[in-house]
Amino acid sequence: MKKFALLMAITAAGLSGCAERPQPLQIDNSLTSEEIARGTLTPEVLWKMGRVGLGSLSPDGERLLYTVTRYNMDENRGVTAIYVQQMATGESRQLTDLGSDNSSPAWSADGSRIYFLSDRSGSSQIWRMNPDGEGAKQLSFIDGDVEGFGVSPAGDKLFYVKTVQVCDRKSADVYKDMPKSKARIYDDLMCRHWNCWDEGAYRHIFVADLTGDRADEGVDILGPDAAWDAPLAPYFDMGEIAWNHAGTQLAYTCKPLTGTQYAQSTDSDIFVYDLASGRTTNICKPLDGKVRYNAMVERAAAMPGYDKYPVFSPDDKKIAFRSQRRAGNESDKERLMVWNSETGRMQDLTAAFDYNATNVLWDGNEALWFLSPIEATHQLCRVAYRPELDGKASHDLLPQVEVLTRGDHDINAVTIEAGRAVADICTISHPSELFEIGLQDGAIRQITAINKPILDHIRMGEVQKRWVETTDGKRMLTWVILPPDFDPAKKYPTLLYCEGGPQSVVSQFWSYRWNFQLMAANGYIVVAPNRRGVPSFGQEWLDQISGDYSGQNIRDYLAAIDDVAREPWADEQHMGCVGASYGGYSVYFLAGHHEGRFKAFISHCGIFDFESMYGETEELFFINNDYGGPYWDKSNPTAVRSYANSPHKFVDKWDTPILIVTGEYDFRIPYTQSLEAFTAARVRGIPARLVEFENEAHQVFKPQNSLVWNREFFGWLDKYLKQ
Repeated sequence: MKKFALLMAITAAGLSGCAERPQPLQIDNSLTSEEIARGTLTPEVLWKMGRVGLGSLSPDGERLLYTVTRYNMDENRGVTAIYVQQMATGESRQLTDLGSDNSSPAWSADGSRIYFLSDRSGSSQIWRMNPDGEGAKQLSFIDGDVEGFGVSPAGDKLFYVKTVQVCDRKSADVYKDMPKSKARIYDDLMCRHWNCWDEGAYRHIFVADLTGDRADEGVDILGPDAAWDAPLAPYFDMGEIAWNHAGTQLAYTCKPLTGTQYAQSTDSDIFVYDLASGRTTNICKPLDGKVRYNAMVERAAAMPGYDKYPVFSPDDKKIAFRSQRRAGNESDKERLMVWNSETGRMQDLTAAFDYNATNVLWDGNEALWFLSPIEATHQLCRVAYRPELDGKASHDLLPQVEVLTRGDHDINAVTIEAGRAVADICTISHPSELFEIGLQDGAIRQITAINKPILDHIRMGEVQKRWVETTDGKRMLTWVILPPDFDPAKKYPTLLYCEGGPQSVVSQFWSYRWNFQLMAANGYIVVAPNRRGVPSFGQEWLDQISGDYSGQNIRDYLAAIDDVAREPWADEQHMGCVGASYGGYSVYFLAGHHEGRFKAFISHCGIFDFESMYGETEELFFINNDYGGPYWDKSNPTAVRSYANSPHKFVDKWDTPILIVTGEYDFRIPYTQSLEAFTAARVRGIPARLVEFENEAHQVFKPQNSLVWNREFFGWLDKYLKQ
């Protein structure tokens, strides 16, 4: 259900944990003669592509670090290597081999060294090497794996994140005389999260001295008894931790709650740890209980929503961060806030901007860069920080955001140094590559071509940008992807794609799972609407879906498919409907309300029964916000309406073949939801198939599982839409 971070999802499978260094993974990403002759995208071709990850520009802006992850299908695993590219010449060099996973590359403050994570010694540890890849040396020797790190600008300190056993949950640990027992014991909620059971272990931040060529054992700045994570579960994004430039303070995101409180709350805050004193300050909730907003920030007793991703200004006097003001709403607007340490005041820099702010970077001390989803694309923006506006009430004085870039693309991440910017950019028709962005004019120039040897032989389908009128008279952006070699004189089976989230934008994303061009290459027209509830069209459009799952967004789906179905090349008699997570719920609901439009359905990890879902999921704040509350609250009209429109209540109207896919480790929408739907379909005599992955969670990541998923996906569609 929750929007899942792609940077975390696209990772290589773990390598051997033994001390002996494994043999380099053999990678052959060349196309076969048959694949070249076919010239269209297949799942096998998709897995031959290298997956680029943005690292960082050197402090002088002359060199770029990045990673590429490649996969070996036979071994069912991947490996990540680090590269450096000269910006002036475009010359690129691979710095690490394929005998170990090497990731998270970062420059030293003077650009003379590169720090990175590597498992070449048998566990994930912090290493350092020269910019040419020579002189690699292990710096940390921490028991267990280092999951992330950051070296201070002075190079004498570092933080690292590792798992700490805080309490006993396993019966064999609680009852020492029962070592073979297999039970977990809980007294409160959050027994499991996303894809794992809570067994009493949490991620903590440690600060250590970096003396010469070795990192000392660190100090746990959360404290050994803290039964919560920093950075936050389930993503554990190291972007939630930041050094100040003096190397004297560390800012981080934390939600210091447990049990039922944790399950019902999104109240994370920004904490600042001072190395000299060992003191930690919550800048969102000062000790006197007063948050000193300026007059342009809506006053509140506290900041009860998500506050994340702190970034110190160059002079260390200010911290920028992303803030969601509404409690329990993970999809509230992400505001760009700046906290001034000298005055204690906060300023909302995007109060006059109706879109989210992500990937925040300072531009000097008086302006900031950030990325924002705008009309189903992601663009680079800039806004000024004006301290003189503190305490000013006039709305006319609010900072104005400049949108620098234009075009149908997704800018997924950006690094800026010495007046130069490099970004990870993709489109529906092109996987991520790295591009330089002109900071004066927004011009974009491609600087890597990792997958050019493959893409040169692959024909992509045309992507049309279509504005569809909704039933309430609004305009909805809908992407329509046509098959390669499209012939308007022919008719094509057509798919309605239902987005998950539900608050996830249907943007110019490139996916290694739900790939629109792969669907088109299999002969399908894809209709992908930005229905009510998705970001990038203003907060009102996004908010509308909460408490109204069965309402306007469903009508938006049908408006989009009906609009395209009127085209002579769309085969109205052979239409399918597919989706995952909230999209999977949409499939289940439409199965009882589609009025004969569709001939095949596919639901991946969808919600089927709202009442059982409430008792099975983990982050209760999500369904409290989006359903309106628990099912037993009969006095709540929003909740009553939500539960009355649960898909399982309309199974009597199901009449169409359905493929149901789930993962055994999905604790967000547990696999039992899929079992319920499969049981209902089969008892009613409806053709159905259940595909249950025993080692996957909410998404399918493993290479061979992915190929099985695709074979089942297209096999089902071909059976019912092409015959």
